[in-house]
Amino acid sequence: MDLYLKGKTALVTGASKGIGRAIAKELAAEGVKVFATGRNLDSLNSLYSEIIANGGHAPVVFAQDLLAPDAPAKIASAALSALGHIDILVNNAGQSQPADVAGPEEPWNISMALDFERPRQLTQALIPHFMARKQGTILNLTSTYELRSLNVSAVAKAALAMWAKQLSAELGKYGIRVNCLQPGLIDTDNIRPYFPGNEGQKYAETEIPLQHFGEVQDMADMAVFLVSPRAKYITGTVSIVDGGGRRSAF
Repeated sequence: MDLYLKGKTALVTGASKGIGRAIAKELAAEGVKVFATGRNLDSLNSLYSEIIANGGHAPVVFAQDLLAPDAPAKIASAALSALGHIDILVNNAGQSQPADVAGPEEPWNISMALDFERPRQLTQALIPHFMARKQGTILNLTSTYELRSLNVSAVAKAALAMWAKQLSAELGKYGIRVNCLQPGLIDTDNIRPYFPGNEGQKYAETEIPLQHFGEVQDMADMAVFLVSPRAKYITGTVSIVDGGGRRSAF
């Protein structure tokens, strides 16, 4: 299926590894010129090499710690300078952050900044650009709502989903779509420490109908569809890729 993405441009955060890396690679394979940003320049350079080796459009890589207060402005400026215009923004960067119920403030401050404030600020830096062009697609990576333990990242991502829903209502008249993509248990560096040995497979066999964890490519496939013109009538939604693991029907 042609996703009509050839010649488009995209900014992807957290692109040096995991889900963000897979999304960047899949977009490039579809003919998108990708501005890939993350903290690790070596990982970004290896992403560049992989994309070129696979015949994708040469990406622009930009090393930047998203936690820095001026990171959103720096990333937005660098991406616009490198690409000329931006069609797609993928707010992927994030980090699981467990917390004690009566613990210190630091995990809350760090995770709320990384998982909510910085993607909001980066998006807001680009909204005037999207509005002026009367087009644009924004996709935010969120988190499951069914955790049984306290995790600051999940709280921040829930706020991100609510903000995105409200934003979609404000921006629809400008031809701008805003969606969220919620992963289940995807086999990444973020998840593996919680399931040592064969604990992951044991969990999947009892809690996930498809009986295995997802792969980053599963997320990339859905992400690339959602940001494509094929999804032109989809906005204000949270799409879930979890192998059926979520218990709620809504």
